[in-house]
Amino acid sequence: MLVPIHEEMTREALGTNFSPRALEVIVAANRKQDALSGQIGHDEYHFDNNAIDAGHRYINEQRGFVIASLLSPGILSAWIAFGRLIHAAQDFYAHTNYVALWLDQHPAPPPTPPEIDPVQKSLIQSLSLHSGKLYLPMDALYFVPFLREISLALLPPDSHGKMNLDSPRQGALFAYARVAAVKRTQHEFEILEKILTPEMFAKFTDL
Repeated sequence: MLVPIHEEMTREALGTNFSPRALEVIVAANRKQDALSGQIGHDEYHFDNNAIDAGHRYINEQRGFVIASLLSPGILSAWIAFGRLIHAAQDFYAHTNYVALWLDQHPAPPPTPPEIDPVQKSLIQSLSLHSGKLYLPMDALYFVPFLREISLALLPPDSHGKMNLDSPRQGALFAYARVAAVKRTQHEFEILEKILTPEMFAKFTDL
């Protein structure tokens, strides 16, 4: 998703769960994943190019880094790891066909966006789940506003340009992806709440 949307969702999902200083570090780490250094050679950060398994491993690794960091004297690295974790979790819904698969299960009229289940195991493990491939240079031209229509006309259906739900301009499915991403962010926080000791959790939230 676009950087401002990542920040907006993160604040919405976690705003009351962390101290202001913790939340700012988490937001900054989330945003940094979309820097150029995070775009090249890191499909797992964004679930791009069908890096589904790699993306899930990355989320699990970052969760492990959060826990390991909380066992050390410092705290900053735990917040950074969590920011990276939730960026990938949020992009899962914008860069894969999870939303479309979830909607396909339901007869018309479709459920509303707030009804989406972001962690339906059968869909997360579905062989039909895939993400957009990056077809360069056309997918790069997609991000140039006056070249976007030309790019989309030339890109195949499984391209990032045609599949992404990164912003409201992508149509009605964006609302589902956004709700799912917010719910998943809250879900990831709740996982850590369950597995951390009370002392570690208090350190993590910094409240």
